[in-house]
Amino acid sequence: MAAEAAPFKVSSLNGKVALVTGASSGIGASTSILFAKLGAKLALNGRDMENLTKTAKQCKVAGQSEPLLVPGDLMDEDTAKKTIEKTVDHYGRLDVLINSAGILVMGSIETTDMEQYDRVMNTNVRSVYHLTHLAVPHLVNSKGCIVNVSSVNGQRSFPGVLAYCMSKSAIDQFTRCTALVSREMQRDSCTWKTRGSG
Repeated sequence: MAAEAAPFKVSSLNGKVALVTGASSGIGASTSILFAKLGAKLALNGRDMENLTKTAKQCKVAGQSEPLLVPGDLMDEDTAKKTIEKTVDHYGRLDVLINSAGILVMGSIETTDMEQYDRVMNTNVRSVYHLTHLAVPHLVNSKGCIVNVSSVNGQRSFPGVLAYCMSKSAIDQFTRCTALVSREMQRDSCTWKTRGSG
């Protein structure tokens, strides 16, 4: 008879302010609900207001407080800026940024046109770069943490998802480079992590 695995222990996020992008579905929604259970104060971003509201209700049931909703498309620079501003104005700080928003578009070099390519790269890479750039001063002040959600597709080649694989590889490299610069500048007060999805 196999021994039972020890329960997974997670430290408390009580009182920490977390901004989660892509919170209207998938990994972003699941992360939001988990963070609510751990006591985090949440700002939730997503493009689908109906689903974002559903996630917020689940967070409220699981957690202690009503999440702040900051809906919108982060490809729009003003929306990204307002997302950070509203979060910091509402809570007075930012401790965690979860860059989970992303899209997957099927296609190869023969079938992915430039419009599709730009949409994937702008959503999965450019918006992450911009939002992180805006968040870093607040995260350095709070000795916070950034988690960039990536994928096994960033490390391995798969057919039919060329632009997506490229975008996730870029996120992996972005995370490594920004962490390196942070260490070189002795800004060990801000932690950078990449987490891959299956």
